[in-house]
Parts: sequence; C-alpha cells; structure tokens
Amino acid sequence: MTGCADNRRVLRACGVTDKGRVRAVNEDCWAFDDARNLCVVADGMGGHRAGEVAARIAVDAVVRSLESDAPRVSHWPFGYDDSLSYVGNRLRTAIHVAHVQVLQAAAVSRHCSGMGTTIVAAVVDGNRLSVGHVGDSRLYLVAGDGIRQLTHDDSWMASMLAEDPTADMALLERHPMRNALTNVVGASQRTDVHLLEETLSGGELFLLSTDGVHGELDDDRIGELMRASGDLHETASNLVAAALARGSHDNCTALVARYIPD
Repeated sequence: MTGCADNRRVLRACGVTDKGRVRAVNEDCWAFDDARNLCVVADGMGGHRAGEVAARIAVDAVVRSLESDAPRVSHWPFGYDDSLSYVGNRLRTAIHVAHVQVLQAAAVSRHCSGMGTTIVAAVVDGNRLSVGHVGDSRLYLVAGDGIRQLTHDDSWMASMLAEDPTADMALLERHPMRNALTNVVGASQRTDVHLLEETLSGGELFLLSTDGVHGELDDDRIGELMRASGDLHETASNLVAAALARGSHDNCTALVARYIPD
C-alpha cells in the first residue's frame, strides 16, 4: 500500500508498506494527517491477525485524539508535563489513549487477548518537532549530510547496551532475546510513552519506519537512500525495496516526510 499527501505550508509526506515475502498478513499500519502535520507508524503483534487489529486501533486513536478538542490543562487524564510543549503533551496523551483502547479491545475478544503494538508518531507545529514513541519503531532525521535516530528502541538488546555500553555487540546480536520488546502499546497494563522535541530549521527529512526496514538497513544506507531522490514516494519505495532485497522476513513500512517552513 502506498499513499502521499502534500501540505504546502509545513509537511509533505508519503508512505509505503509491504507485507514482505514471508508473512501472510501485514500487521504494520501508518497514517499521515496533513491538516495537523501528523505522521504515525505502528507495528502490531499477536496471533489470529490481532497484531493488525492492535496497530490499526492505535494509529486511529492517535489521529482521532489530535483531531478532537484538547482538554484544559487541569483536566489532562494522563498528567501534563511542563517540560514539553502543549502539542507535545497532546501527542503524549494521544498515545496513552491508544494504549487504553488497545487494552479495551483485547479484553472483549479472546482472539485479541494479549495483542499489542509499537508506535512512533511525529507532529510539526511551527518549527517544533514533537516525537512520541513506544517499542522499536523508529524516527530518523536527515539534515544535510547527517542522519540521526531520534528515538530509542524498547528492546532487550537496547536495555543491555544501556546498562553496559561496552557489551559485546556480536554476542548480543546472536542472543535469542535480542529483539524482545520491553515496552509496547497494549499487551500489559502499563506502558511508558517517550516524548522528545526538537527545533527545525527547514528542509529536514524524516523517516518513520518499522523494524522490517531498519532491521536490515544501517544508518549509512538509510541516509544514502533518503538523500538519493527528491521524490518522497520514490524514497519510501526504495527503502522498502532495499530492506526486502536484503532478506527482510518482516512486514516493511517507511513513511518519509519533508519539512517545508512557511
């Protein structure tokens, strides 16, 4: 599935998703709301197509939450973080709402019991980028010749490296728990929503991706593909195609956006 949208004031974006060559079902989901400069990507997990359900619920919940009227500061159901912008707090709240809705859906269907999803979402307000994430779906920022991964993975391997940055990467990459997620939307009663914010200067590219893409492509290759074409659809397609060519066994999703200041 592909799709593009063009908001000439702030963001242009295009997404491509592919179930890949191994999985029978695509449990990835993405959305771009050009009216709110919102990008969202989710990677679901669970049997009986429940991952597909969880990802769709989460993405839709985030989009609807940011479409609705915001609560007054004194009535934020998940608290208000003074270190974040107003939009950042709205995004954080939207992901918490998504978590609750996935849990509620799982509670009423035995086929969906235990389902969960990763999520990464970005909103641009003026020249401020707000990014919220849970799990191991990522957001990369490409500016000039540089690329940075702004998110961090909620995975067993990432937690081991955080505890011991000198740990043997070769051993960790062969460990059977290396890709186990330590934090997701749904699946358990608690989730930790990570939020970060940056100031943009103009012309930056963003990539929101699932691990079917970035699990096969290193940062240098991602940056090379992001800079190779000015066409966002071509860029997203090339990222997915490159991951599949490298042998990705997972669903692959790439949502590419460019910041165009007023």
